[in-house]
Amino acid sequence: MDRYSEVERKFDIDPGVVLPDLSGAAAAVSEAVESQLDATYFDTADGRLVRHHITLRRRTGGEDGGWHLKLPAAQDERTEVRQPLGRATRKVPAALAREVRALVRNRPLVPIAVLKTTRIERRLLDADGNALAIVADDTVHGQRLGDGATQQSTWREVEVELLDGDGSFLDAVSDRLRGAGLNPSASSSKLARLLADSPQPKPAAVRDEPSRARRASAGEVVMAHLLDQVDRLVLHDRGARSDEPDAVHQMRVATRRLRSALATYRPLLDRERTDPIRGELKWLGQILGGARDAEVLHWRLQDLLAAQPEELVLGPVGRRVDLDLGARHRAAHADLVAALDGDRYLQLLDTLDDLVTAPPLTARAGKRAGKELPALVGRAAGRVERAARAVADDSTPGARDRGLHEVRKSAKRARYAAETAVPVAGNPATELAEGMEALQDVLGEHQDSVAARALLLELSVAAHLAGEDGFTYGLLYAQELALAEEARGVYGRALRKASTRKVRQWTK
Repeated sequence: MDRYSEVERKFDIDPGVVLPDLSGAAAAVSEAVESQLDATYFDTADGRLVRHHITLRRRTGGEDGGWHLKLPAAQDERTEVRQPLGRATRKVPAALAREVRALVRNRPLVPIAVLKTTRIERRLLDADGNALAIVADDTVHGQRLGDGATQQSTWREVEVELLDGDGSFLDAVSDRLRGAGLNPSASSSKLARLLADSPQPKPAAVRDEPSRARRASAGEVVMAHLLDQVDRLVLHDRGARSDEPDAVHQMRVATRRLRSALATYRPLLDRERTDPIRGELKWLGQILGGARDAEVLHWRLQDLLAAQPEELVLGPVGRRVDLDLGARHRAAHADLVAALDGDRYLQLLDTLDDLVTAPPLTARAGKRAGKELPALVGRAAGRVERAARAVADDSTPGARDRGLHEVRKSAKRARYAAETAVPVAGNPATELAEGMEALQDVLGEHQDSVAARALLLELSVAAHLAGEDGFTYGLLYAQELALAEEARGVYGRALRKASTRKVRQWTK
């Protein structure tokens, strides 16, 4: 299975219109090559892929026949995952189906459309003959499948796909096409055009429109936030399965934000429905945490080792760290993938869909967000003060470490709550979120040190049993103790900056 980054723009063009001369944008234009492309597109019966701007097809003809899964990446850019054609014509390869499992779940992927394209392709070349881009002049005949659909659609479009060219070259070619009367296509893909798929605005728009958010009900603002986090969770599922950089972390953050919001805004929600969801999100967060924590600890100890003078690294310390934490990460990621393929996770996704499509709101959720949210955010911030007071009473190092971890978790919940309220409250919510994030970061450093020291003890025992020198493990342990002490030294200042005094003024 191969992955490619595809950067292209589409333009509508009327039949009979002659393409403009593009030799001014490039040093040369190759001879035209005509080909016939036949593609069958697959999706669930309710169109879950196309709603998320994803296309999955089996195409023959041209130079890149095969199975193609196209995933949105950035403006003008998509990630294309390819598989060879194989013998099966109506069964999606398992590897591609796994890429979209979070959206599809247990629903079958079935043919939904057939497109036949006559393509006239030219390459735009630089002075050395390198291909900067491909310009494809496509005449498309499409037909929807299912529900007795027989009506066909025909249209013409031009695609400009970058090869060795850069963004400025794409802009130059686009300017020439627009100057010749071609308009950028309103559809993200040929399939979207055939299906007349125009995505509807999401209710979450209130988070991007402060004036609207201030007029919205508390329930509208909270549900917009929940919908956003569900989207993010599903978005990062693909990367988490393939262990792409930062994907597990982002999926874990979305899980935590969902769970935190369901806790903070409990008075606005029917707890008979939301409390079980919180439990399932906790389970998912723990599964994600196994892979993420091993990764973070690995980076931390690698950095700490790299900072040591060579003469103080005695024995195969780096190798043991790499082997141990590499094995832990692989095992945790295997457990994660198994969980993501399991019925429990897929049921959780279905439940989250139900949560955002049929919100379990209470009567209080119908009140104005500007009145209800500050009070609930203030309650979340108050938990930080209570947790901090409890730490002051802890007499043993172990109890103190556990107490500071509780302060960190409370600060994280208060931060998430304040960020949800920013569209409603503006600067006061932003300031609270920033203060809580700073406190969270300080205590995150402390907690990472606690975890690193526990791991160093394990590694030192294993090294001792293998007859290796334990000096460096002790050295690293002492340095981690110093880092934790440093974090505790700035904790008080961070706590004062995150004071809830401003919240109390804001909620009056």
